[in-house]
Amino acid sequence: MSEKNLVGNKIRQLREAREMSVGELAEASHSSVELIQQLENGALIPSLTPLLQIARALGVRLGTFLDDATQDIPVVARAGRSEQIVRFSGNCKTPQKSVLEFSSLASNKLDRHMEPFLIDVHPLGCTEINPSAHEGEEFIYVLKGQIEIMYGKEKYSLSAGDSIYYDSAVPHHVHASGDQDAQILAVVYTPL
Repeated sequence: MSEKNLVGNKIRQLREAREMSVGELAEASHSSVELIQQLENGALIPSLTPLLQIARALGVRLGTFLDDATQDIPVVARAGRSEQIVRFSGNCKTPQKSVLEFSSLASNKLDRHMEPFLIDVHPLGCTEINPSAHEGEEFIYVLKGQIEIMYGKEKYSLSAGDSIYYDSAVPHHVHASGDQDAQILAVVYTPL
């Protein structure tokens, strides 16, 4: 099953378990019916902000879309990789390809309050960027390459070994600088 279908199937399962229609979920998450349908059908590479809004409307953490856990035990991610990778469009107005590949480092940890990810950041496939905002906080540590973070009206350039911690309610965007791939460790906190 592709990562788009993994996320879409989980959204559908959670929505149906709560006896919500597509329209009700769209309204509760401030999304369009078309977006929900495209996500559930695996026809869209999602961006992070709509998924956070959908997770909140369903009353779950973002990582729930990747969870298969049935009991609460410590989670070990060998060599920093997960079997489940989710690709995001990076909030381009017209995404051509995935820009961010999220590998969850704690997808099987129940009742977690943080979402740790190893993220491969590819160069942008667009020229017009749409910063996004959501409740919570983010910590990013650059493992390799260079990234640029647009945060409000400011831009921050980070290289391997640099980190940044910010309030994600401020519009922001993370992307690779130039034409080289980068890799980051990100820890995202979003309140339910």
